[in-house]
Amino acid sequence: MLRKVWLSLGWLWVATVFYLSLMPHPPEPVSFDGIDKLEHFFAYAGLMLWFCQVYREAGQRVRLFLALAAMGVGIEILQGLGGYRYFESADMLANSTGVLTGWGLAQTMLGKLLIAIERSSLMGESK
Repeated sequence: MLRKVWLSLGWLWVATVFYLSLMPHPPEPVSFDGIDKLEHFFAYAGLMLWFCQVYREAGQRVRLFLALAAMGVGIEILQGLGGYRYFESADMLANSTGVLTGWGLAQTMLGKLLIAIERSSLMGESK
């Protein structure tokens, strides 16, 4: 029922990741060694978990996995070509690990979060 909303929010998230990844000077609210790898990991894990809730079939999820992993690699290549950011293979690893983790989390109760939100909003409408 809310599929278009979930897709719109997911694509906004993708656009935000592209923007923050390719802008010259991204915001750095917290600073300690490795924070950027955690940011990469959580961004891609969240994206995979989010889209797995919209695309529920196994074949769709495989394509989603490949697309998000390719996105992480592609962004790193673009950063290397841009001249003001750096290509880092460790970022690609963090991105891909995040995608894999998101896929795994989609098999848990977290993978039903959007369905639960839809059901609760439908319940609220029927009252």
